Amino acid sequence: MKVLLLIGALLGFAVGFLFSWAEESSGSTCLWHACLAAYLTSLLMRWWGGAWRKGLEEALRERHTLPAKVNKS
Repeated sequence: MKVLLLIGALLGFAVGFLFSWAEESSGSTCLWHACLAAYLTSLLMRWWGGAWRKGLEEALRERHTLPAKVNKS
């Protein structure tokens, strides 16, 4: 989970900085936009990682219970 937070923060910082730089903003504005984008992207990656993990756990649980149900019928 920590890895997803770091990946999200790095991606968000890079995208926020590049878009702000492309708009020819000042240095402090570029840094502000990059930090805000890093924060929001890391939160989004944390949410997505949790949803992905829950989906994998449900799929594994279903896979383990499916053969038992097939053998009983």
